[in-house]
Amino acid sequence: MSPSEPAVPRPADLLAAMPFAAGLGIELHEATAERTAGSLAWSPEVCTAGGALHGGALMALADSVGAVCAYLNLPAGATGTSTVESKTNFLRAVTSGEVHATARPLHVGGTLLVVQTDLRDDRDRLVGQTTQTQIVLRKSAD
Repeated sequence: MSPSEPAVPRPADLLAAMPFAAGLGIELHEATAERTAGSLAWSPEVCTAGGALHGGALMALADSVGAVCAYLNLPAGATGTSTVESKTNFLRAVTSGEVHATARPLHVGGTLLVVQTDLRDDRDRLVGQTTQTQIVLRKSAD
């Protein structure tokens, strides 16, 4: 990295900016513009009937990891990003272990970013997939 390139934030620093995600137990392992990865461990506190991880917990994992991916793809002059649409397909229940999320950008534009996040269990089976649209935030001119 040259002195003119901005420093890439550490995953721990990015997660610290999202207290809700940290409170759920989400961990961020890798954070680059091309690929962001994190995980959430199964625990009874984030389950629904039958001991399956709650869909909201899975969506929070996907949204958090996807948001970091979107943030790392912001264009120059942007101040942040916010989810404007999120769609999740749940493909199988998670009743133990960890869920591993991997987010990749599908579209990086000046106004919108689209990120796809795959959710996999410890056996590398796809348990869910989320596609989210993030709006690029900029300082208002008022």
